[in-house]
Amino acid sequence: MLATSAVMSALVLAVAGCAWGLSSYVNAAVGRVNAGVSGGAGGALNLLVAGVDERSGLTAHQQDELHVGHVPSTNSDTMMLVHLSADRTRVTVVSLPRDSWVDLPGHGMNKINAAFGLGGPRLMVATVERATRLAINDFIQVNFLGFIRVIDALGGVNVCLPYAVSDSYSGLRLGAGTHHVDGITALKYARDRHSFALSDLARIQNQQSLLSSLLKQAIGSGTLADPLRLSRFLQAVLAAVKVNQGLDVTALAGQLRGISPGDVRFLTVPLANPNYLAPDGQSAVLWDKAAAQRLFTQLRNDQPARRPAPAHRARLRPGQVSADVYNGTLIGGLSAGTGAALAQLGFHVRDGLTWPAHDVAQTLVEYPPGQRARAALIRQRGLRGAALRQVKGLARIRVVLGVTGHTVAAPAASSPGPTGAGGSAGPSRTAAQAACR
Repeated sequence: MLATSAVMSALVLAVAGCAWGLSSYVNAAVGRVNAGVSGGAGGALNLLVAGVDERSGLTAHQQDELHVGHVPSTNSDTMMLVHLSADRTRVTVVSLPRDSWVDLPGHGMNKINAAFGLGGPRLMVATVERATRLAINDFIQVNFLGFIRVIDALGGVNVCLPYAVSDSYSGLRLGAGTHHVDGITALKYARDRHSFALSDLARIQNQQSLLSSLLKQAIGSGTLADPLRLSRFLQAVLAAVKVNQGLDVTALAGQLRGISPGDVRFLTVPLANPNYLAPDGQSAVLWDKAAAQRLFTQLRNDQPARRPAPAHRARLRPGQVSADVYNGTLIGGLSAGTGAALAQLGFHVRDGLTWPAHDVAQTLVEYPPGQRARAALIRQRGLRGAALRQVKGLARIRVVLGVTGHTVAAPAASSPGPTGAGGSAGPSRTAAQAACR
């Protein structure tokens, strides 16, 4: 989520500083952390960019509007590995899913996003180095409030939605199509992982598209050429970003002044199982080790990253999803009617069931650990107004119909279905291709 603004900031902030002779100011003002990285001034470089769930600076009203709660999290929300080619003509951004099940040095197997809470930036870097076998040269961190301010300083940014979204978790409510949004709405968009069947994997694609739009907006909006707008932008970014102690931000990005959105390529770590149930009961994702190491070997050798060839692709379809449909309201025949509508979409349902209580306000799609993608498909294809909730010990998916969110409406035919295990990193896209048009 937040790493999108950090990547953009690293590429644009320092270029602006170089252009206006603000190098010393930028390097002195930016926040610093000790990530224990190797550093590096020449040759190919690998930067780890992390969006951290820090709410410092957000008012109570902003926290409520963003649906982020008032209790700070200690996990990293988003991680991106950014590879800069030795000749500085290519930037490869590899998203690392937050639920990746990996070995945290000294802490055993866990989700990769737990590394920050357990050991801060140093453990996060060590974890990524162990998982990828790449040396991390530098580290960049960004927070919630900084993300909002960066977007607003640019005058907003474009986001694209294939269909209308109303998400009670992130607070995102937008119609289908392209929208020019402010920082708060952009953050809601970047946080939303409930409106799409692929959940966090779909959110990664949204974040990549948002980064692309940010790059285009920063480069094409005239911000760098306008001293007043540049000043506001610098203040916003400096409040958003912390970097490793030894990173010379302007010297690094000064080498990237010729980079355009078409030179930035996006990939996601290839997955073997996007619905892995960990031994401790957590829902996680497993990397395709062979395909992932091929990708990281290409980066280690400073070769253009290619989309890994999948062993097979398995598209999750409604016919693979079974659910029990309960009526949690006083509306007669609701379970049978909704069940029939879901069956027409191809889902296997058992309907006509009555919930013990009849005062359910919002429709719930409850799912056992490891079946989030199937539950999300029910929401995406039919019950878009429903909320998702994991329930331990549940044998199969359970739909509890409420007063709201029980209407079944099929999505547009062009809406992509989710992909199951198969070892693919997804299509490689440049920033120019991924940006909203």
